[in-house]
Amino acid sequence: MDLLNTLVDKGLRRELPTREEALAVLATSDDELLDVVAAAGKVRRQWFGRRVKLNYLVNLKSGLCPEDCSYCSQRLGSKAEILKYTWLKPDEASQAAAAGVAGGAKRVCLVASGRGPTDRDVERVGKTIEAIKEQNEGVEVCACLGLLSDGQAERLKDAGADAYNHNLNTSEATYGQITKTHTYADRVDTVQKAHAAGLSACSGLIAGMGESDEDLVDVVYSLRELDSDSVPVNFLIPFEGTPLAKEWNLTPQRCLRILAMVRFVCPDVEVRIAGGREVHLRSMQPLALNIANSIFLGDYLTSEGQAGQADLDMIADAGFEVEGAGTTTLPAHRADAAAAAHGPCGSSAAQAGCGSACGGCSGHEQEAVPAQNAAPEPAAAPAQAPAGEVRPDLVAVRRRGAGTDLAPNA
Repeated sequence: MDLLNTLVDKGLRRELPTREEALAVLATSDDELLDVVAAAGKVRRQWFGRRVKLNYLVNLKSGLCPEDCSYCSQRLGSKAEILKYTWLKPDEASQAAAAGVAGGAKRVCLVASGRGPTDRDVERVGKTIEAIKEQNEGVEVCACLGLLSDGQAERLKDAGADAYNHNLNTSEATYGQITKTHTYADRVDTVQKAHAAGLSACSGLIAGMGESDEDLVDVVYSLRELDSDSVPVNFLIPFEGTPLAKEWNLTPQRCLRILAMVRFVCPDVEVRIAGGREVHLRSMQPLALNIANSIFLGDYLTSEGQAGQADLDMIADAGFEVEGAGTTTLPAHRADAAAAAHGPCGSSAAQAGCGSACGGCSGHEQEAVPAQNAAPEPAAAPAQAPAGEVRPDLVAVRRRGAGTDLAPNA
C-alpha cells in the first residue's frame, strides 16, 4: 500500500506527513487494519524498540471541580457517583505512588481537579513530590494540576517535578463546544509555561467526543507543533451523569487507526494509551502495543482500569518488555536536545503527550515487580453499544486506591 510505505519512510526520517495522508489513515478499511498497525509498528520499533513504559496515576484531589469540561466526571454539576475527597497528605500520596512503583511504574502522575493551583497548592504538591522521590529512588514525577500561573512551573521544577501534563483534548475549532469555563488558548499557554520552565511537556487528546476526522488531525498536528515529549491518547469514558454519557462512537478498530495516525504524525515521542483503553480497545489492547510505547498501569482518576498484574501479563504475552528505570524513554536526539536546551527539545518532528515519555534507546530493562494486592482481572466487556445508548455497565467507577481504605488496583 503506497500510503503506508510513504508514512513509514517519513516516520523513520521524523518527517511530518501531509494532512491528507493523516486523514487517509483514519479512513482505511477494516481489511487494511493489520497493515496499518504493522506500518505504525515499524516506526514505533525504530524509536522505542519493544519497550513499554508504565505510568501510574495518583488522584491527589477528586471531584469538587468548578470547571465545566463535558467529558469529565469531576466537572461542575456532574451527577457521576465518583469518589470525592480533598487533598491527600504527602505521606498518603507517597504511599499510593509506591503501589504503582512496586508494579513496575517508571513515572508517577500526580493529578488534582480544579481550574489551576494556588501558590499554596503548588507548595503542597512540592512537598508531595519530595516525599515520593525520597521513598522511590529514580522515579519520574509528572504533575497535572490545571492551568498554571506565572512562576508556578518553575516552582514545581525546583521541587523535583520532571514533567507537567496538560492535554489539549480536542481541536481549537471545537474546543468551545466541550468547555466554556476556559479556552483552548489557556491550555496551550500552560503547556508553553511548562516547556519554558524546563519541565518535560506532556499533552494529548481525548477521542470519541463526537469529533470529526479533521478535528483529530488538527489536535495532533497542534501537539506536534508544541513539541511535547509525550502524547497521551485518551478514549472517552462516557460517565453517566455527564453531558457526553451517550457518546459511544468508538470501536476497537477506530481506536487503532487513531493511535496509528498519532504515531505517524509524532513518530519519535512517547505515545501513551491512556484512559478508556479497557472500555474501547478491549481484546485488541495487545495489538495497540505495537503502536504505542506507554500505558497507565491499573486504575485511572475516577474509573477502574485493568488489574495491574493483568497489564504486566498482557505486555509479556504480546512479546514486549517493561521499560526499566535506568532506561531513557525518548530517542537520543530528543533527550540530548532537551538536556541541552533545559526546555523544549527543539526537534521539528516532535509531538506531545501526558506524563508519559522521555527517552532513549540505551540501558538495561529492570524486571517489573509483581503488583501486590491487585484486584482480580475484570471480565471481558460486553459488545459495543449503539451510538446514543448509555452503557454504565461498561464504566467501572473507582472505589479503591488513593483516598480510600482499600488496596489499589496496581
